[in-house]
Amino acid sequence: MTELRAHLSEWPDRARAGGEVVITDRGIPVARLAALDSAGTLERLTAEGVICKATAQRPVAAGRSGPRPRRPVSDRVSEQRR
Repeated sequence: MTELRAHLSEWPDRARAGGEVVITDRGIPVARLAALDSAGTLERLTAEGVICKATAQRPVAAGRSGPRPRRPVSDRVSEQRR
């Protein structure tokens, strides 16, 4: 896990390049990171009924909505940490 954290940005690149990364915790394999065949995987999951494709476009975020805080959030965080 230490090596995973230390080189975190490298692992997705290795998987994209076709490699497979086995993640271990104290020498015991706990996960595997490998590249996906994106188009093939999505089609297979759709055919199996695991996922469904979006039918509408995502709405564009409008201006900020909702009430504005009366004071900075950082002040509230500082209070909670005391």
